[in-house]
Amino acid sequence: MSQPPFQPPPQPPQPPEPPQVPPYPANPYAQPVQPPQQQVPGFGPPAAAAPQQPPMQAGPPPAPGQPPMYGAPQPFPPQPAYPMQPGQPFQAVPFGQQRPAASGNPVGAVLLGLLVSVVVSLLYSGLIMATYKDQSDSTVSVLYFAHALLNGAVVGVLVGKVGQASNGAKVGGAVVAALGAFFGYANALPYIVANSSSVQSLRDLLESDPFFPAKAWWHGSSRDGGVDWLHLLGLLVAAAAAWGIAHLMGNKHRPA
Repeated sequence: MSQPPFQPPPQPPQPPEPPQVPPYPANPYAQPVQPPQQQVPGFGPPAAAAPQQPPMQAGPPPAPGQPPMYGAPQPFPPQPAYPMQPGQPFQAVPFGQQRPAASGNPVGAVLLGLLVSVVVSLLYSGLIMATYKDQSDSTVSVLYFAHALLNGAVVGVLVGKVGQASNGAKVGGAVVAALGAFFGYANALPYIVANSSSVQSLRDLLESDPFFPAKAWWHGSSRDGGVDWLHLLGLLVAAAAAWGIAHLMGNKHRPA
């Protein structure tokens, strides 16, 4: 008698699988929604599925004068543009033209004034030596004041142009002009003595009194051996002329 073939035992029935739920269309992250968990029967009422919430969206911008809402994007206020400062236009110095110096050359001005003062004094001494026989006391005084004024004017012009606004150059020019007026008169006296007497007489006079030209200038036309104030006034005229003209010329050439 034959036996039936071996058959495996029947499988127990499987529980039905839950249906596959497609991704929620409003989910921004495109993740599948988890199905609600099933509660084992007999342990209380089934838990209700948590309602799904739509994603948060930015709210409308706040009205003017109201504080911004929490969570809303903050607009960045625009920054004002930095104003551009207009630059100074560049001015080129023309070729061959230089800017004038502000202080000039005081030392050069005094030296140039001294040189010119010596020349003017020598010319005055030669004039006195050539015309002393025909001169009266009034003519000597007039020529002396004219020389003092001329010497101061020439020195003042040169000092004002070269030294410009330098106070040291003005003081030096005034001193040079006064010395020119003094030596122009004093240097003429040895020439007069040598011309009227002899060179030997001049030598003997200088050996006995080396400062006789200065004493003759000091006494001048005074008969009693007093001071000739006109000669002192001539020094003041020469110094004032040199200072005043140098001041005017210096202000004229002063750069703006």
